[in-house]
Amino acid sequence: MEERITELEMRFMQQQNTLEELDATVCHQANIIDRLQREVETLKDLCRSFAPSINRTADEEEPPPHY
Repeated sequence: MEERITELEMRFMQQQNTLEELDATVCHQANIIDRLQREVETLKDLCRSFAPSINRTADEEEPPPHY
């Protein structure tokens, strides 16, 4: 009986360690995702700030060929 209890305690400790490792991994990944979302928003804002054309103003811009 004592061996069974010891075995169960060992399994419990292994599972506890695994859960702690998984929690740390999930937290780390959540931080990375948050950072990447901020970077994407920054890039989107940067792209919106670009003029329609680098060489021409909006008045000089020719309409696309399908018009």
